[in-house]
Amino acid sequence: MNENHTNADLKTGILKLLEDNARLTAQQIASMLGMAPQAVEEIISELEQNRIILGYQTMVDWDRMEDELVTALIEVKVTPQRGNGFDRIAERIYQFDEVESVYLMSGGYDLTVIISGKTLREVAAFVSARLSIIDGVISTATHFILKKYKERHCVFPEMPDQEERMFFV
Repeated sequence: MNENHTNADLKTGILKLLEDNARLTAQQIASMLGMAPQAVEEIISELEQNRIILGYQTMVDWDRMEDELVTALIEVKVTPQRGNGFDRIAERIYQFDEVESVYLMSGGYDLTVIISGKTLREVAAFVSARLSIIDGVISTATHFILKKYKERHCVFPEMPDQEERMFFV
């Protein structure tokens, strides 16, 4: 292990590399950080066991696929429950398969929920028939994501037809 780095620095370095590219091998990470591959494997194993690394995911630009998805950001105002605050309602919401993310927020709304569906109608049906009827949900405000420019440090490339359209406008 490199003597100039603390264990916390090495963990942070490994996490940043994996966050940027989860396909890196222990050998590649070791080479980048000046470590032994076995040390990298041990640290990654520890990070997984301590649930600091929660999973490995692929970023997909669904707009480039024929089966496009509609993504919505839903602001949810709730009445916190005695003894549980917002946790019980958030847990109930994140159990739905459509839900990608749930965040406790400051500001005018309490929770932000990110969902995907095949159509606007499908997303609207989820909000009206499943989300808004949960005990403790006071109101919702749904915002449809029209275009993604950057997500989780990944910049989405322009579609070829969009580049041409923008040039001639």
